[in-house]
Amino acid sequence: MPRRSSPDVLSMIKTFSVPRHHAPTKNRLLAALSRVDYERMRRHFYPVSLPLGRVVYEPNSVMGYVIFPTEGIVSLLYLTQNGSSTEIAVVGNEGMVGISVFMGGSSTPSRAVVQSEGQGYRLNADVLMDEFERGGNLQHLLLRFTQALITQMSQTAVCNRHHTVDQQLCRWLLLSLDRLQSNELIMTQELIANMLGVRREAVTEAAGRLQAAQLIDYSRGRITVLNRPMLERWACECYAVVKKESDRLLFLR
Repeated sequence: MPRRSSPDVLSMIKTFSVPRHHAPTKNRLLAALSRVDYERMRRHFYPVSLPLGRVVYEPNSVMGYVIFPTEGIVSLLYLTQNGSSTEIAVVGNEGMVGISVFMGGSSTPSRAVVQSEGQGYRLNADVLMDEFERGGNLQHLLLRFTQALITQMSQTAVCNRHHTVDQQLCRWLLLSLDRLQSNELIMTQELIANMLGVRREAVTEAAGRLQAAQLIDYSRGRITVLNRPMLERWACECYAVVKKESDRLLFLR
């Protein structure tokens, strides 16, 4: 039986005041809503802080809410019985965390953790379901986002199986950059290794090759992308597949 989200996890998602420029419409899914749908839902959005490393939900916990990030990145991770983890997808301001709420499962075996700090808006699950069951604009947007997310998960599985750590790292950096406001990430090699499901030494070697080629600068957990066009050339086709499908599916009226 799925367990309910623990009070500790729920208490981590703190509400806080945000300036006007951090309105819910900073999330691109919410920005794509019709004016009528958005105005009906607006009073139900609660601003939340998403600090680095914060757990948004645990495996098999019943989700009482969903999160629409406006800044930052949330990683969806699969955990094995021995405690190892691998990232299966990332979500930023293009989407929503908690698709199980409207997919009928109410829980998922994955864990959601903040990879890059930011903020967003929380919406209670019952409010989301009421809107989803109207069958209008929000339902269509969420279903398209889900298809894009499934594509990302599928391509990640292919990439992890068939491509080099260098290519995986390039893909991961590009997907992260697409969801950030700058060309800089704060992430240790150990965390990247956990995300990719590889040894830390493999990440160290791959990052060293990218730095030697002047694609990135890496120092003390801070990664700065110096040459994005070349980074895209070094990446395998997986990034382009995910990017093309996301652009095709999302943000259409």
